[in-house]
Amino acid sequence: MLIENLLSHFYFQINIMDIESFRAELETRLSIEKQYIVQELSSINDYQEKLESLGKFNEKYREIIKRLSSEFGIDLNEPFQTENPSKSESLTYEQIILGRTMSIYDKLVDELYEEITSTN
Repeated sequence: MLIENLLSHFYFQINIMDIESFRAELETRLSIEKQYIVQELSSINDYQEKLESLGKFNEKYREIIKRLSSEFGIDLNEPFQTENPSKSESLTYEQIILGRTMSIYDKLVDELYEEITSTN
């Protein structure tokens, strides 16, 4: 039982480290995508079309998550290993990643919205 608990704790620590590395890389790539969209805004005259850039940014967020998960060897549908595997609640890697990265997305999409509304 002790070995099982130690292994479970070990896997949990590795998973958390993977998620934090994933989060940092996502933030970098998503910031770059936001800058590309901001540059495109200067060539768009229609306000509605500018607002549609927010949807494009959301698509980029999801694409980057899929791409990074492939690069990190993470199956988004696989259950996330927790310290206590006997818990009845089991979350997938996708749910964990979305939960851990949503604040990055929120911050960057707010900044993008500010760019859109300030250029109109």
